[in-house]
Amino acid sequence: MYHNNLQIAIFNLAPLIDPMNHWLVKQEPTAYSWDNFVADGKTAWTGVRNYQARNNLKAMRKNDRVLYYHSVEGKAVVGIAKVITEAYPDPTATEGDWVCVDLAPVKPLKTPVTLDQIKASKPLDSIALTKQSRLSVMPVTPREFDEILKLGS
Repeated sequence: MYHNNLQIAIFNLAPLIDPMNHWLVKQEPTAYSWDNFVADGKTAWTGVRNYQARNNLKAMRKNDRVLYYHSVEGKAVVGIAKVITEAYPDPTATEGDWVCVDLAPVKPLKTPVTLDQIKASKPLDSIALTKQSRLSVMPVTPREFDEILKLGS
């Protein structure tokens, strides 16, 4: 009996042992490209003014992995970043409960993963990028994250 309860307890603690979440952020490359991000070494992800995206920023934790997506031009995941500072008040906001996080580049993808590739990939058929296309900060599942890395290797 104790052994079964211990197994259940360990199973229930699994998310606490490895709490890493995965995200995707979108940015127009003409405004702030992956190359700009790499040159800067880190950035505050400011200017988010959508409530759902803001809540996603609030849910980000230090060391969470983030896919960096070029929107409008290019329309492709181009790199991997990580959260280095959790949500804090957005200094660009003049009112409201807006937040930002600090991100740092980890590495570029060997090959950008285009929106067309994402749409054509069966394992990515439920990814938020295609279901909520206007959202600028969104969660991705570990499976979706791994599939994009596979496509970009």
